[in-house]
Amino acid sequence: MPSRRQVGEPAESMLEDLDAAALAYADGREGATPAEAEVSREELIRYCLPFAGRLARRYRGRGEYLEDLEQVARLGLVKAIDRYDPERGSFTAYAVITISGELKRHFRDRTWGVHVPRRVQDLSLEVGHASMLLTSILARTPTTGELADRLGVPEAAVLEAVESAAGYSPASLNAPVAEDGAMEFGDLLGGVDADLESVTDKLTVTELLLRMPARERRMLAMRFYGNRTQAEIADELGISQMHVSRLLSRALTWLRQAMLSDDPPHWEGEPRGGRSGMQVAVARDGDVLVVRVRGEVDRDTADRLRIGLRHAINGKGVPAVLVDLAAVPLVDAAGVAVLLDAVQAAAGAGVEFGVAGAQPYVARILAVSGLAGVLRRA
Repeated sequence: MPSRRQVGEPAESMLEDLDAAALAYADGREGATPAEAEVSREELIRYCLPFAGRLARRYRGRGEYLEDLEQVARLGLVKAIDRYDPERGSFTAYAVITISGELKRHFRDRTWGVHVPRRVQDLSLEVGHASMLLTSILARTPTTGELADRLGVPEAAVLEAVESAAGYSPASLNAPVAEDGAMEFGDLLGGVDADLESVTDKLTVTELLLRMPARERRMLAMRFYGNRTQAEIADELGISQMHVSRLLSRALTWLRQAMLSDDPPHWEGEPRGGRSGMQVAVARDGDVLVVRVRGEVDRDTADRLRIGLRHAINGKGVPAVLVDLAAVPLVDAAGVAVLLDAVQAAAGAGVEFGVAGAQPYVARILAVSGLAGVLRRA
């Protein structure tokens, strides 16, 4: 083992001494007892400690105590000695790589305030070291291009490393920004989100839309999400623009009422049992066969009403048929055609035909459509 006097010699002789000491240790380890091998290992570690210290001092001034960096460097030195294989080359070169790797890992894993990719962390350290070196050489702050040329990387990578360096020691949100300490740095960030209060309303509307009939949901989507006009919606659905206007108005009114109440109101024209679509029920009241209709009479349901009225009119021993529209909120052109057909069928069969209970809007539609003569007042 070289004498301790050699520790203070120039770096060139030190490199040779380290390699020689490591080779001597490796040779002496063969055939030695475990106790003798351990003594030789400790002597080599102590001999190389100044070398590890010099490597640690390269990283000082970066926010870490020098004593901590020296401990990390010594750990890397021990790993290098334990893993050294003389057949793989110079011990000094291997020790430099191992110790530097431990130091970089320490900065990467223990000192960064926020998560930054490993390649950026390593490059940030190299940029900092190159910046200090070039500053001493050029007597000024180096440019991004000069740093990129020194490190052999693109300028964009240097800029990314410089920006990421801010994540090494981020500012505290609790840091005071006024002398009296009344305001902290975190008070200057962010603000009130005006849309946050509408989240609950949006969720409520979404749930209410799922309770509406599919056609109304489709019309609302076409109008307010597809920005379609009422005329375009009417053409696609095969109904009149007036019908579209009424359906949209009723749907929006129901939504407003449902938003203001704990329990959604009953959907007009739909049975409270939850079944959707038009319902037709036939019952005899003396000599009159009463056909009670519930729900909207439109293109989708008109054929069902047509069949029901034909059966009622053509029944044996039926002198009169009365259609009860009290639970019908809307009758479109298809529904009017069904009632006109029923009037003609009843006249041909000699059956008295009438319509009762029509709501004002429905009554006006029937009256202007030539059905005023069959309307019966309650």
